[in-house]
Amino acid sequence: MRFVLFPGPSRPDVPDGAWWPYSRDAAAELPGLISMIDEWLGGITLRVSLHLDAWDDLPRHISARGRRIQVDWFRDLDPRLIKLTLAGAEDVILLVVIPGVTDLRPANTPRPYGMTEPLVGAS
Repeated sequence: MRFVLFPGPSRPDVPDGAWWPYSRDAAAELPGLISMIDEWLGGITLRVSLHLDAWDDLPRHISARGRRIQVDWFRDLDPRLIKLTLAGAEDVILLVVIPGVTDLRPANTPRPYGMTEPLVGAS
């Protein structure tokens, strides 16, 4: 699993970073992402929101970092985005590059123009 967080202040129309999970299995992929986000940002992820049709094995809750974290799924959320709600901090929105998914609508996700270097990242 790889992710990057883009430098600069958060903007409402631009994802905060990108995530490349190894599979479409949300139950398998989310605990690792949550651990990395919490470690890099020094926060505590409380909730994860994602698109219902973009993922397989969608649990209502997962365990990560010794906590039970709520997972919400929606059809009105852009399938290429995932939202992590952190305690006492702004939400983190990531552009998701899901293996095997080449065309999910809507296609109106803003691109992070001018972002050439990640602030942090892991693989």
